[in-house]
Amino acid sequence: GDFSGQLLAYLSLGPIFIIVGFITLIIFKRELHTISFLGGLAFNEGVNWLIKNVIREPRPCEEAHSTVTTKYGMPSSHSQFMWFFSVYSFLFLYLRMHQTNNARFLDLLWRHVLSICLVTVALLVSYSRVYLLYHTWSQVLYGGVAGSIMAIAWFAFTQEILTPLFPRIAAWPISEFFLIRDTSLIPNILWFEYTVTRAEAR
Repeated sequence: GDFSGQLLAYLSLGPIFIIVGFITLIIFKRELHTISFLGGLAFNEGVNWLIKNVIREPRPCEEAHSTVTTKYGMPSSHSQFMWFFSVYSFLFLYLRMHQTNNARFLDLLWRHVLSICLVTVALLVSYSRVYLLYHTWSQVLYGGVAGSIMAIAWFAFTQEILTPLFPRIAAWPISEFFLIRDTSLIPNILWFEYTVTRAEAR
């Protein structure tokens, strides 16, 4: 009932907000890499469920929370989700996104700031699970490790296996019907969309 607990409880809703954001982004952008990112998050959740049901380690204070979806707590699904999202986003920012030569300092600055924010949110959400008695420190730690490993593996899979297939997938009739597109070869998608929109408006 304290203010810190309420704040951390709201922060622990981060995965829900991220999923809603992804669904909204996919509906309006329909970009293959975004769809792949969401697929990785879903696969990460499936792996978490599998690990929980293999280890079957109980939560630290089951009687305090009667609304949890599973009685097992190893590893923390919130922690695994947030660290997958943060590590994958970090890799995307520094390895996938292309820099613009005319604004290198600003490019690096906003990437560094965004990376710090991502790590901070992941740490706070992980801490909230311990503070709110949903998980132990070890459950949160292993969740973070599992999510980070999954993020690195899924990023490598997307880069090496899926990305070369994106142009072919985007050319499928069903992809054209749903206006699904591949923007992986466009260096700066924000600048591209801005210039195209201005040109169309004129």
